[in-house]
Amino acid sequence: MTTLTQNVKKKHWFVRFLNMDTSGSKGSGDRLPLYRQLLIQLLCLLITAEVMFPIMYIITLSLSPSGTRPSSLELFPKEISFVAFQQVLTRPTANPVDFLTLLKNSGLLSITVGAVSLLIAVSAAYAFSRFRFKLRQVLMIMIFVPLLMPAVGLSTPLFLLFNSFRLVNCPGGVTALYPFTSCTVGEVGKVIFNLRDSLLGVGIAMISTALPFAVWNLKGYLDTIPKELEEAAAIDGADTNQVFFQIVLPLALPQLAVTFFLGFIGYWQEFVLPWLFLTKPQDYTLAMTLYNMTGQYASSIPWNRFAAMAIIVALPVAIVYMILQKQIVSGLTAGGVKG
Repeated sequence: MTTLTQNVKKKHWFVRFLNMDTSGSKGSGDRLPLYRQLLIQLLCLLITAEVMFPIMYIITLSLSPSGTRPSSLELFPKEISFVAFQQVLTRPTANPVDFLTLLKNSGLLSITVGAVSLLIAVSAAYAFSRFRFKLRQVLMIMIFVPLLMPAVGLSTPLFLLFNSFRLVNCPGGVTALYPFTSCTVGEVGKVIFNLRDSLLGVGIAMISTALPFAVWNLKGYLDTIPKELEEAAAIDGADTNQVFFQIVLPLALPQLAVTFFLGFIGYWQEFVLPWLFLTKPQDYTLAMTLYNMTGQYASSIPWNRFAAMAIIVALPVAIVYMILQKQIVSGLTAGGVKG
């Protein structure tokens, strides 16, 4: 028997170098050649540079002692000054409103709207997920329709609706609540409270725009929770409320955190509804104040204070994310593999 021996041609050292396994795993299926590792790292560096460019530019502007815009692109500050932050925290704009009042208004709207809309949405989502009733599909479509419309398109009917709810002090000491009661014909009263021109009205309007997304997002997640868990709890003697609060809500906690965080970003940065509804400076939010810092021309904008205000407005979102990071990551990953 003749044995034929073939000499296997060795690959060039540079080719072997580029195909070197960088994954650290012994299995052939998990190999990550060096050239792919380099391409991935290069892509990550490009994405990081694209993301960090505006952030570094804003930070550089905020640390500048001058309010004028730099004539050249500067990503690193030549000198560090916190004058802009001090001015923003003392008096952001010419309006006689301090920073703490603006922070309180934005925080009150964001947290209250997020909590109320989440409570209503999880109850509605559970009903749509578990119960079968007439017009169920029709109601789900009706909830979905507002998601197809821009938020600006819903602002006009909300403005007209809330503007009709007014508390008026009529002559003679009589108080009228429009549109249910009114002053005597020919009498003009003094408006004590207008639902449209108040944080309460803005909060109700924001809740109405936040509910469709929250209901749809939570309903899809609740569908993935096995009904057998609720049936087992019912066999053990748990009533409907105990099943909902002790079984369903703990299992849905990651998705609740995701829904709250995604909504909180929108509530905190909401500008259209407060700008259209509110007229009193003491009710302004941080987003409205940031817009008020812009002038008609670029040269009239205090760029260092504008950048400092932008950083301060963005900080609460980052803080909320760090607090809810574990639940958010768990909710996103669970939502991606379930169902």
